[in-house]
Amino acid sequence: MPYEHLIIDKRGAADWVTLNRPAQLNTLNPRLLRELNDYFAGLERDYAVRVVVLRGAGRMFCAGLDIKASSGATIGTDADAMLRNQREFSGLVMRMRRCPQPIIGLLHGHAAGGGFSIALGCDVRIAAEGTKMNCAFIKIGLSGCEMGASYHLPRLVGTSVAAELLYTGRFIDAERALRVGLVSDVVPLERLEAAGQALADDMLATAPLGLRLTKECFWAAVDGNDLPSVVAMEDRNQVLTVANGDLAEGMQAFLDKRRPNYAA
Repeated sequence: MPYEHLIIDKRGAADWVTLNRPAQLNTLNPRLLRELNDYFAGLERDYAVRVVVLRGAGRMFCAGLDIKASSGATIGTDADAMLRNQREFSGLVMRMRRCPQPIIGLLHGHAAGGGFSIALGCDVRIAAEGTKMNCAFIKIGLSGCEMGASYHLPRLVGTSVAAELLYTGRFIDAERALRVGLVSDVVPLERLEAAGQALADDMLATAPLGLRLTKECFWAAVDGNDLPSVVAMEDRNQVLTVANGDLAEGMQAFLDKRRPNYAA
């Protein structure tokens, strides 16, 4: 589908995806939600894209739900229609998790409500100084648990901080987010793109199959599979990467002091 509110900048094997409703603070309206769902659904079999960098245009990453655009679709309708609408939101985070590409979230300004949940759905988050994040849902009469927030937050920051954020809708700033493990790094705004590029480059220097399998195995482990199940998946991954020649190429490249030429 043609995108109206997403910009896809292809930088080699990395897609730089920009939420592009800056005048509306990149709030989520039905069109932007459809575009995000379409994009991430298409990644599941698109092995030419190896890494995704997700960011927002203008003053902030994403200020959450566009209440004006969405209120008519969520209030005063029957349960079936409301559930279909809700799945547009929750399904996005599921598609982000299912796609084999690591997703790097570059956060600045605010990542609020649905924008925060999208940030939590990224594999790695880097925040600009001054960034603020919150679970805004509970402040407008909803449950604080939305779009995977109650799944991701306790795994990232523990139950006490997660409960505080989910139960109150309080903002957490970038510096505290770094201390509790919610983000990997905090950098000046002018260095945010460079930090994302450096991380993407390091990921792209790995073997394509190995990177895809690592994301799959990592989240299987985070999801609470027992040790034998996780080790079985790790063993499968290593056999597959040996079988396709990546190990031999990686070791030879190390000995030759050159960049490896991995299979696609």
